[in-house]
Amino acid sequence: MFTIVLLFLFTTSVSAQKISLKDLTVEHLVNPFSIDNPKPRFSWKIVSAVKDTKQGNYEIRLGTSPKIDKVLWKTAVNNDQSVLVAYNGPQLSSKTRYYWQVRVKDNHGNTSAWSAVQYFQTGLKPEDWKAKWIAVEGKDTSLASPLFRKEFNLKKNVRSAMAYITAKGLYEASINGGRVSDTYFAPGWTSYKNHIQYQVYELKNTLKKGANVIGVSLGDGWYKGRIGFGSQKEFYGNTRALLLQLEVEYTDGSKETIVSDNSWKTSYGAIKSSNIYDGDTYDARFEQMGWNNINFKENASWKPVQEVANGPEKLVGMTGPQVRKHEEFKALKIFKTPLGETVVDFGQNLVGWVMLKAKGAAGTKITISHAEVLTKEGNFYTTNLRTAKQQNNYILKGETEQVFEPHFSFQGFRYVKIDGYPGELKLSDLTAVAVYSDMKASGKFSTSNPLLNQLQHNISWGQKGNFVDVPTDCPQRDERLGWTGDAQAFAATAAYNMDVSGFFTKWLKDVSADQLPNGSVPFVIPNVLNQNDAGSAGWADVATIIPWDMYVLYGDKGLLETQYVSMKKWVDYISSKAKNNLWNTGFHFGDWLFYRPNDDNDGRAAVTDKYMIAQTFYAHSTQLLLNAAKVLGKTDDVAKYSDLLEKIKEAYIKENMTPSGKLISNTQTAYVLALQFDMLPENLRAQAAQRLVDNVRDYGNHLTTGFLGTPYLCHVLSRFGHEDVAYDLLLQESYPSWLYPVKMGATTIWERWDGIKQDGSFQTADMNSFNHYAYGAIGDWMYKNIAGINPVAAQPGYKAILIAPRPGGKLTNASAELETAYGAIKSSWTIANGIFKLDVTIPANTTATVILPKSDKKEEIGSGSYHFEYKY
Repeated sequence: MFTIVLLFLFTTSVSAQKISLKDLTVEHLVNPFSIDNPKPRFSWKIVSAVKDTKQGNYEIRLGTSPKIDKVLWKTAVNNDQSVLVAYNGPQLSSKTRYYWQVRVKDNHGNTSAWSAVQYFQTGLKPEDWKAKWIAVEGKDTSLASPLFRKEFNLKKNVRSAMAYITAKGLYEASINGGRVSDTYFAPGWTSYKNHIQYQVYELKNTLKKGANVIGVSLGDGWYKGRIGFGSQKEFYGNTRALLLQLEVEYTDGSKETIVSDNSWKTSYGAIKSSNIYDGDTYDARFEQMGWNNINFKENASWKPVQEVANGPEKLVGMTGPQVRKHEEFKALKIFKTPLGETVVDFGQNLVGWVMLKAKGAAGTKITISHAEVLTKEGNFYTTNLRTAKQQNNYILKGETEQVFEPHFSFQGFRYVKIDGYPGELKLSDLTAVAVYSDMKASGKFSTSNPLLNQLQHNISWGQKGNFVDVPTDCPQRDERLGWTGDAQAFAATAAYNMDVSGFFTKWLKDVSADQLPNGSVPFVIPNVLNQNDAGSAGWADVATIIPWDMYVLYGDKGLLETQYVSMKKWVDYISSKAKNNLWNTGFHFGDWLFYRPNDDNDGRAAVTDKYMIAQTFYAHSTQLLLNAAKVLGKTDDVAKYSDLLEKIKEAYIKENMTPSGKLISNTQTAYVLALQFDMLPENLRAQAAQRLVDNVRDYGNHLTTGFLGTPYLCHVLSRFGHEDVAYDLLLQESYPSWLYPVKMGATTIWERWDGIKQDGSFQTADMNSFNHYAYGAIGDWMYKNIAGINPVAAQPGYKAILIAPRPGGKLTNASAELETAYGAIKSSWTIANGIFKLDVTIPANTTATVILPKSDKKEEIGSGSYHFEYKY
C-alpha cells in the first residue's frame, strides 16, 4: 500500500488565495546600520496557503524616506529569486538610511501587498570619520578599566542621532547614564592589525535638548589582554583607545557632530582588572556614582585624554551578529564538597557569567570561581583550566544590596565556588546567564531515543558556548581560540542549529586577512600564534570548506566570490609544497585525538598516516575550488584544477593503496576520508567500505576516529549502504562513542571521547575541555539521515530540497524542522504496527524530492504540507 494524502484545507475565502511576505533582510541582517557592500542584497520569504507556490515576479522599490514617496530605485524582474537579490541602482551615499519594500506575484496569479517598509543604513567611508582615537594620558599601564566622559549641549530638538563607536580593547558605552545597547564585547574580535569593526547605535530617544553626557569604559579584551598560550599579552597593541562619533540632526534640518578628541576627560572606577581568561575584579568602593550621567562633578582624578594616531587598520561595519545575553539558569543546588567548599550547581555547562546579589560590610571580598565538572569525590575541579583563573572578584562598598556581574570577561562553567560571601548564601542570590552571538535558532531535532535527544542538546549548547563572536575550540581554559580545524568540521552542523550566515561571513574575512602571503592558513583565526603556526591539513582547509558549505546552505554566491581568492591561494600553496603532486611535507595535526588505549601493547591505537590524510584534504580543497570556479564561471580555473585533481588522486593511489585495495593505514579515518573525498577508483570503493565496516566490527562497534575522520564516518557508511553500522556507532553507549559522555552526565560535547574515564578519573588535565564542539559534527548526519532534511548543491540555500529519511537503530519516530532562507522545512516520521508515516512541509518558492525508505518511490513536490503512509 502506498498513499499520499495532501494536508491542505481549501476554503472559498478570497484571503486563502493571497500571499504575503515576511522576514525581510539585507545582507542576512534585519534593518542593519553599517552596510559596506555598495550593492547590498535583499531577501524575503513568501507565505502562502496554496500548494506549489512559486514566485513569478518581484518588484523592489527604494527611497530615502519611510514612505518611499520619492523612489530612488525600483526594479521589476520576472524570475523566482527571493534570496540575496542585489541592488542595482544609483550609487549609494555613505552613512545614509535607505528604505525599501518588495512585493511579488506568484505562479497562481496572486500578487502580494507591498511588504512592510524595511531599511538599511550604509556605513562610513574613511573620510567620514572626524573623531580622533583617544586614550589615557601617558602610558596605558594600569590594569583598571579607564573611564571616558564628554558633556555636551544640544541646542535644539533632535530628529535623529547616530553614534559610531569602536575601540582598541572592549568598550561599554552609555548616554545619560543608560547603556547604548544590550550587546557585549564590542567591537568584537577581528584581525585587529587589518580591520576593526565599528558599531552604530540609534540614540534619538536617548538624547534630549540641553545637557547630555557620553560615558565609555574600556577593557583589555583580546586586543591588549592575555591571549594565546603562555603569558602572551598586548598581542595587538599596548594602548586601549576609544573612537566615537555622534552625528545629530535637529528637527530644523541643521546638524551637529560630537567626536572623541582631546576635550574629553578620563579617570578610573570600580573595575580594577578585566581579562578574558582570568575574569574581572570589581571594587564597589571605587565606584564614581553618576560618572556617566549629567550633573556629575569631576574631581581631581579626572584628567585630559590624549589623542593617539590612527593605525594602519581599516574600520569596517558589522557583518555578523553581536554578542547578547540569552537563557538564564536558576541555581539548582548549593552544597558543601568533601573539602568544605561552597559550590553551586546550575545543571548546565554554559558560557557567560553569574549575576550575584550581595550585601555586606565595606571591603568584604567575594570570589566566584568557575568549573565545568566535579571530581569523582565531589570536589571542585579546575586543573583543566591550566593557568586561566576564571574568577570574578567583587569587593563590597557596604551600603546597599548590589547585583554584580562581569563587564569584560566570560566564563565556561556548570559549577561555581563561592568564597567570602557574607551571611547565608541562598539559591535566589545567584543567576547564571548564557552569553553568545545573537544567532537565531534555525533547527529543531528530536527522536524516540532520549539519549539522542540529549546528544542533540549537547551539540547545540557546545555551539552556543563556543560561538562567542568567533568559533572557539573551548570557552574556559587559557585558550579560547578560533581553531580552524574545529570550525571546518562543525560548520555544516552549526547551520542546522542556528543561522550562522552572518557569523561565518564575518569570521571568513579574518581567514582571508590572516592568511599568509604564501597562501598558508594559520591554525587559529584571528591568528595570535606564531607566523609559522599554519598550513596543517584539515585545519587550513577551512579556507575552502566553510565558503563552500555556506554557499550550499545559504545560497550566498557573493560570499563564495569574496573568498575565492583565499580558496585559490590555499590550494596553490599546497601545490607549491607538493612533490610530484604528493603533499608529503610540513607539519600536520593529523586525525587529532583519535582513539588510543592507554597501554597499547597490541597496536590498537588508530594511527592514520598524516601525509595520507594531507593528500585527501589536498584533493578535497581542490574539488571545492573547482566547484566554486564552476559556479563563478571561471572556465580557465575549471580546466586547470580539474587536471590537477586527477593527478592528486593518481598520486594518492600510487602512494597509499595496495593493488588489492587495502590502504597503508588500516584505520577508520583512512577509509572514511578516501571514500568521502572519492580518492579511490569506482571499482575499489565497495571493498574499501567493507574494510571500514570490518574495522568498526573489529572494535566492537566503536568508532576510533579523531577530529578529521569523525564528521564523515556515518556519512560514508550510509552512502555505501551500511546504514545499520552507522546506527550501531551512533547508538553505542560505551567508550569510545558519542553517547558515552551523555551516559556520564555531559550537557555539552567533550574534547575527548573519555574526558571522564569509566572509573571517574579525568583524562590528561592540560587538554581536557568539557565544552568542545568538534565531535558534535555528527549532528549534520542526524539531520540529514535520521530526519532526512538535505540541501541540494545544484540549487543551493534550500531552493531545492531533498527529503530522504533513513530510519534505523530501533527508532520509532523522528522529527526535525529547519528555518531556511525560504521558510521552514519540516520532516517528521513514525513507524508503528508495520506502517511508516512521513509528514513533510516545504516552504513557498522551493521544490523538494522525497525519497521514501525501503521503497522505490520518489516524489517531486512543491510547497505545502504532505503526508506519506505505507507498509514498511
